[in-house]
Amino acid sequence: MDVLAQLLIALFALLTIILLALAAQRLLGVRFGAVRTLVAGLAAFLLAQPLLGPLLTAMNIPADGQVPDAGALGVLLLATMAMVLIPMVLLVLAEALVPPGSLPGPVELLRSVRGRVSRARRYSQITRIAIKHGLGPYLRGRGERLEDRTGKVRLARSLREALDEGGVTFVKLGQVLSTRRDLLPAEFVEELGRLQDQVVPAPWAQIEPVLVAELGAPVEEVFAAFDRTPLAAASIGQVHAARLPGGEDVVVKVRRPGIGRVVAKDLDIVRRLAATLESRTRWGRSLGLRDLAEGFAAAIREELDFRVEAANMAAVTAPQPPANAEGAPRVRYPAPMTALCTEQVLVMRRLSGRPVTDAAPEDGPRLARDLLDCLLRQILVDGVFHADPHPGNLMLLDDGALGLLDFGSVGRLDAAVRSALQRFLLAMDRQDPLGVTDALLEVVPRPEDIDEAALERALGQFMARHLGPGMDSVQMFTDLFRIVTAYGLSVPPEVAAVFRALATLEGTLVRLSPGFDLIGEARAFAGRHIAERAEPAAVRETLTQELAALLPMLRRLPRRVERIASAAEHGRLAFNVRLLADERDRRYLTGLLHQVLLTVLGATSGVMGVMLLANDGGPQIMPGATLYHLIGYNLLMISAILMLRVLAPIFRRRPESED
Repeated sequence: MDVLAQLLIALFALLTIILLALAAQRLLGVRFGAVRTLVAGLAAFLLAQPLLGPLLTAMNIPADGQVPDAGALGVLLLATMAMVLIPMVLLVLAEALVPPGSLPGPVELLRSVRGRVSRARRYSQITRIAIKHGLGPYLRGRGERLEDRTGKVRLARSLREALDEGGVTFVKLGQVLSTRRDLLPAEFVEELGRLQDQVVPAPWAQIEPVLVAELGAPVEEVFAAFDRTPLAAASIGQVHAARLPGGEDVVVKVRRPGIGRVVAKDLDIVRRLAATLESRTRWGRSLGLRDLAEGFAAAIREELDFRVEAANMAAVTAPQPPANAEGAPRVRYPAPMTALCTEQVLVMRRLSGRPVTDAAPEDGPRLARDLLDCLLRQILVDGVFHADPHPGNLMLLDDGALGLLDFGSVGRLDAAVRSALQRFLLAMDRQDPLGVTDALLEVVPRPEDIDEAALERALGQFMARHLGPGMDSVQMFTDLFRIVTAYGLSVPPEVAAVFRALATLEGTLVRLSPGFDLIGEARAFAGRHIAERAEPAAVRETLTQELAALLPMLRRLPRRVERIASAAEHGRLAFNVRLLADERDRRYLTGLLHQVLLTVLGATSGVMGVMLLANDGGPQIMPGATLYHLIGYNLLMISAILMLRVLAPIFRRRPESED
């Protein structure tokens, strides 16, 4: 056989494989990957001879391919459908057993192996740390249940020491958990609150290349002066003092080199560990560790990108008068220098002051009141609020005002949520259980089977217990979260951020002013806010906005009422209702009817084929096979093709539009 003949045979084989693959995909009505489809066509081409040979032999087809004239068309049709059926079966089986994306490609496989090796080393290190601090049984879900305070304190201390030794990501995780009084006992909250994010500063030789790469020029060209000794250092970044060419003092926050890779690896481990603990332990399921881990991962990824923090500061910071001007704000924020802010470098105006913990005792109540007013106004009025107001993020400025720092964690509320929170707090102030219940169910998604009467009674008892003078506000937040959890209410992330911020704020206020009356001061703020809204200018602005929204509707209302009255008077009033007006509904119903119709046709063809094969009558078209047998075989093939077309979309993991 010469080369040309071999080339023609190979070309014919390739064309046959492509035609089989395309025909199978077309008949199934589902798009498959090109590689998967061609492999199925190749397998069908290779299997055709072994599978169809016995079929033709059983029907007494001569070896030379000569068939009786009466059965030629039927046998040809049967063989063709059998060849197309093979790749269809293979594609459906592959879709059911090996869905797209379940097996990585060569490059992904190599990366996966390298990632698994690296992750295994980190797993081993974390496991050794956990076992070292006595946490091994709890990772396996076999830890003892501690009821006494001494045991809880001991376990909380072990957890804090293990997280501290685990590194930056686990320290951040512990700090986040220390604000979740709704999830953890008080002993754990208190112990985890001692985690400090202070580390040894990175040397200037590592920091300078980051600054040059991010700013696009040497440090000496961008800044008139730059202090190479950091003011403070944390696990993610460190802060340096500098001066711009115009003479303005600024603070430069630089991300540590290589911290992104470390955090990404640890976040992957945290997510996997949370999923394992949630599936294997009772306490993991009760805490919802998987959702907690995802929320934590999103928050720390934002904290790694200093552009997010710059945007947060710009959103919170309003144009402020100078510190010595009339009406200067009592809480100020460092404004970002947007032109110099990048993913790894944040430049902001420097606030001059000292740690807020150095404030004189007599200034504590004033500072606590200013901070509470500031945060409540951010939450209830502005809609953008600092979500982590702990003492480390506060400064006592030289003029006696407060400085609020570190806007890596900021919450945002839309107008509807702010309005519902305002009604919630006002109803709490009036001790109105019905109003509190209605407002709470506007803030959180309403479950279908909630017992509103029982929830109203629980909230009434909660207010009677906690809204008196001198009550413990820490326990108030804890009990409120217990009620929310007990009645199956799912708190949205933005609302959970509000409660976490308030819980953190409470600890800061107590630190500034022991015995600070949080509830009383919050009521005073509510009174001032209501008074502001009742001022003539505010009322006039509100009425103007409402009238501007209502005026177009009021203008059209008389004409529409007249039309309705006229139609009713003359007996022409009718209602038009369009069923399935939405295109998505029509498409879904059409697809469902197609599936039902194909199922019925496939089942009918199969039953008819079996009945014909069981019937020995009919004209003899070839030795050992009658016309009824040939038609029965063809009907079985048609039935198999139709049923495979029904099954193929069922095994798809994703909608066809995503392929």
